[in-house]
Amino acid sequence: MGAGAFEYNRRVLLKPQFLQDRNAPIERVLEAAGRVILGKEPQLRLALACLLARGHLLIEDLPGVGKTTLALVLARTLGLQFQRIQFTSDMLPADIVGVSVYDRGNGAFKFHPGPIFAQIILADEVNRATPKTQSALLEAMEEHQVTAEGETRPLPHPFFVIATQNPSEQVGTFPLPESQLDRFLMRIELGYPDRSAERALLSGTDRRDLLAHLEPCMSPDELVALQDSARAVHVAPALLDYVQAIVEHTRRSPEYATGLSPRAALALVHSARAWALLEGRDKVIPEDVQAVLPGVATHRLRPAHDSARRVDIGAQLVAAVPIP
Repeated sequence: MGAGAFEYNRRVLLKPQFLQDRNAPIERVLEAAGRVILGKEPQLRLALACLLARGHLLIEDLPGVGKTTLALVLARTLGLQFQRIQFTSDMLPADIVGVSVYDRGNGAFKFHPGPIFAQIILADEVNRATPKTQSALLEAMEEHQVTAEGETRPLPHPFFVIATQNPSEQVGTFPLPESQLDRFLMRIELGYPDRSAERALLSGTDRRDLLAHLEPCMSPDELVALQDSARAVHVAPALLDYVQAIVEHTRRSPEYATGLSPRAALALVHSARAWALLEGRDKVIPEDVQAVLPGVATHRLRPAHDSARRVDIGAQLVAAVPIP
């Protein structure tokens, strides 16, 4: 990119002291998480950007690559109230939301909250449950409240869902409906570790021991302040032109069955703001959009033609849409 609309942003490469101070809790979280999750810094940064953007995160990959560990690490380092829900094929919506039980002493029904009433929810192997049970998460993720026994109850603040799922071709899985997928701001994959990271994993301390001694790296107030800071990151009109060009390309291209929705465009802007904050900047540049684009777009776009070949949708879009 030459001396175009974004050139002024490229000069903001050094972090001012106030930005370094503001980002200190973020760096502590990333450092602590990196000691447990080896060789996955890009995925850790994407996951943290998702939470700073007030979004919900979906982690999809094969069993045994560290999906649940990543979710546990984020919950521990962020210092929030945590509940894990292990989804199974026989789980009912009431197992998530809660149920009313008759109290003989009071002569009335008393509501017993389910595990959804926590600040961070780990929905482990969410696609093992039936669609009816999966849908119990929908209102909670979108509205931060649940309706049970005819009464609407607010959820704690802040509230995040970190869901893990196995690939849909795995035995015993129920694909998440599109309405549920769209509620996740990002979807990431972990993949196999590289040789050096796997060697360190094999020869190092057991991950469960490291998790047991993991301490919170920021307070809830610091997290909320960082979320507010992410919303305040400046987005120039030319940057919005770039986002709209990407969205419009997905709607016109014959490669995709449907294009990105306005909700997806908003998700891309919010995620880019959070990524810029992680990078210590108060302005969004095109590289921020490109960094979060795969996580935001991949689970929202379906190829127009079925193919066994996996396509890197993020790289495809970056190559197809030039920066204005």
